[in-house]
Amino acid sequence: MSDQMILTPFFLDKPEPGLLPLAQSEWRINQPDALPGDDQQQQMAALHQPLADLAATAARQGKRPVSIAGDCCATIGFLAGLQRAGVQPTLIWLDAHGDFNTWETTPSGFLGGMPLAMLVGRGEQRMPAAVGLTSLPENQVILSDARDLDPGEKIAVDSSAMTHWPDAAQLLDAPLPDGPLYVHFDVDILNPADAPAMNYLAAGGPRVSLMRRIFQRLAQTERVTAVSLSAWNPEMEGAKESKAAVMELLTELLR
Repeated sequence: MSDQMILTPFFLDKPEPGLLPLAQSEWRINQPDALPGDDQQQQMAALHQPLADLAATAARQGKRPVSIAGDCCATIGFLAGLQRAGVQPTLIWLDAHGDFNTWETTPSGFLGGMPLAMLVGRGEQRMPAAVGLTSLPENQVILSDARDLDPGEKIAVDSSAMTHWPDAAQLLDAPLPDGPLYVHFDVDILNPADAPAMNYLAAGGPRVSLMRRIFQRLAQTERVTAVSLSAWNPEMEGAKESKAAVMELLTELLR
């Protein structure tokens, strides 16, 4: 299967031009000239809509859509695009955080801590509605790691129908569901010793050597139908090392 790389060089609604050097000639760049209005969710939805279009087009053409963006909220448009193309995957969400907050549980009000909750129909739904996303059933989600959870968020994760594997190594031999797999890789899951250029560092986490084995196992299923990656901060110290580690891992997953 050929891959269609799609780059959205934004962090939430803010441009992240440091990601642009990643792009190669065959990549699609999701970079609108301007975002409408001054409402953050409206502006983010204006990014998610063309991302959904690009993902849907790639999937309909028999390609594997691969999204690289600056934040996890881009998964909203990406999954909507997969759904438009008839792809109904199990979502494997790899992240140091749960991204499962709602307005009722968040200590900060940060939208970047809510996208997984949004995908399954919890909490804020303006952005999913804007791209026509159908809520993903919680029992079609595997959350791995999520070692840094807010108190109310932890209660929500524990009481949900998602599968939560706190140890990423469980992905090495745990049975995986049948059907297509959509892997979301927030690179802050990695141990900061290997990838330090992260906006929200969390102590501990799997080393690159373990993630390489996990990605090799997932690739061997030959059922990884879509991949999204929430990137490192290209402006932070350690960006070069973080980029090298992450892109090597992405190559393993896309074999």
